[in-house]
Amino acid sequence: MTDAGESTGLADEVLFRPVRNGNAFEDTVARLLQTVRLGIVPPGEALPAERDLATRFSVSRDTVRDAIKSLSDAGYLVSRRGRYGGTFVSEVLPASGSDPTASASAAEIDDVLGLRDILEVGAARAAAGRELGAAERDLLWTRLGETAAASVTDYRRLDSRLHLTVGELVGVPSLVSLLADNRTRVNQLLDGIPLLARNIEHSNQQHEAIVVAILTGNPDRAAAAMGEHLAGSAALLRGFLS
Repeated sequence: MTDAGESTGLADEVLFRPVRNGNAFEDTVARLLQTVRLGIVPPGEALPAERDLATRFSVSRDTVRDAIKSLSDAGYLVSRRGRYGGTFVSEVLPASGSDPTASASAAEIDDVLGLRDILEVGAARAAAGRELGAAERDLLWTRLGETAAASVTDYRRLDSRLHLTVGELVGVPSLVSLLADNRTRVNQLLDGIPLLARNIEHSNQQHEAIVVAILTGNPDRAAAAMGEHLAGSAALLRGFLS
C-alpha cells in the first residue's frame, strides 16, 4: 500500500500547504476533502499521520483530529487501530447529498457566496455603525443565545434568523429582502453537506464576536468578524460540493 505521505508534487500543492488561521478547522476539512475528491489519496489508501498533517497545515493536532473525526462521521474517512492502523479514505465514498442544488456548478456556488459576502459583511458593518435602541440590542443578544443553544436539527433555521436580524438592524427593508433571498440559496447548498459539530461550535464563537462588535459600535471589527465567519462556511461548501 502506498504511503500517502510520499505523494506527488500535485499532492504537495493541494494537501500540504498551510491553512488560514481564522478558520483552521473548516479549511482543514476542506483541504482533506479536496485530496479525497481529486483522488490524490485514493479509496483504501492512508492519509499522512496526524502529526505530519498538523505540521504541514500549520494547525494543532486537535484541529486535525477533529477534522478527521468529522469526515469519518460523514463517511469519507475510516480510522483503524493497530500496527497497520491510521486514517484511510473510505472504499466507497458517500454521495454528494440528496438536494439537487448539491450539484451546483462552481460558478453558481461562487455567485451565491460572493453575493453573500457583499451583503452580510456590509450589513454587519452598517449595523455596528448605527445607534441601536434597547429593544434592538436585546433582540440581537436573544437571537445569539437561541442560536448557541439550538439543537442540531434546528441549528440552520436559528442561524439564518440571527443573520437576518443583523440585516434588520441596518434599518433598510430592501436589504433584508436581498439577504433573505440569498440565504435561501445558501441554505439549499448547506442542505447538501453534513452538519459538523466542530463547525457549529466555531460558528457560535464567531457569531458572538460579530454580535459583540455590533453592540459595542465597532464597524471594522464587525465586518472583519463576519468576513471570517463567512469564509469558514464557504470553505466547507466548496470542499464538499465542488
